[in-house]
Amino acid sequence: MKRMIIFSMLFFCSSMVLTAASPRRVKYKQILKTIEQLETVVKDKDAELLHTPENPVEGCLYTAVTCFKKGIHKLQPVSSQENTKFNKAIRLIKKFTYGDPGEQCESTCKSYEKKTPKEFLKGFANLMQ
Repeated sequence: MKRMIIFSMLFFCSSMVLTAASPRRVKYKQILKTIEQLETVVKDKDAELLHTPENPVEGCLYTAVTCFKKGIHKLQPVSSQENTKFNKAIRLIKKFTYGDPGEQCESTCKSYEKKTPKEFLKGFANLMQ
């Protein structure tokens, strides 16, 4: 009987560990949700166009993330009422880090096409997915 209880407890605990999301995945989902919130409060008309990486190759992911983080600083809220929500989202994205693999990437931020802020955020969301 004791063996059966111990086995059941061990099985239950191991299944819980396997179903728990990794901290990295949770972090990416949080960033993705923040980007989606930013899309609703960012100024799109009369705003500066931003270099938007699309479909970066495996070795250039760090460069693409860096480009997006630099572009985030150039975004503006659509109105002063949205300013606090906007600033909170920007702060959260600024904290996001992506490890540098040490590989050299041929493309730079300026080599990517410039797009509107909303298209920029959609590109960032696609990268996070």
